[in-house]
Amino acid sequence: MDASIWLWLLCAALILVGLAGTVLPALPGTALVLAGILLGAWIDDFTRVGGLTLTLVAAIAVLAWTLDYVAALMGARKVGASKQALLGAALGTVVGLFMGLVGVLFMPLVGAAVGEYLARRDHRQAVKVGTATWLGMMLGMIAKVVLAFVMVGVFAVALAF
Repeated sequence: MDASIWLWLLCAALILVGLAGTVLPALPGTALVLAGILLGAWIDDFTRVGGLTLTLVAAIAVLAWTLDYVAALMGARKVGASKQALLGAALGTVVGLFMGLVGVLFMPLVGAAVGEYLARRDHRQAVKVGTATWLGMMLGMIAKVVLAFVMVGVFAVALAF
């Protein structure tokens, strides 16, 4: 088999694993999508996917990283989350990795609520902070998924023309 076929398969694999990584916190999703696109551009000698396209895709990746971080933080800060709540959300995310998809989706909420409760001993505030942090994280994840698909779309259009 021609070496370029293996490289194109690696390009596709990086993009697919990256798309999965947009919902799985253990994988650097948009970074892997970007790496796959860069590999694809290199394989094609930057003929169809040139500097302008790569700059656009890289800018979208940076936007995705920023939104992912900022959305969760904004959700938490909007309801006055403590530092312990933010730490709890981060720890909940890590613990959730070992619990499958349900854990990944809901353990950040539990972690934020527990962290807030430990900080302030207020059940209502803990639930409020946990929910707001979780909603922010979910909105950030949705934005990251959409932007990753936009990156792939820009790449596909550039390759097609």
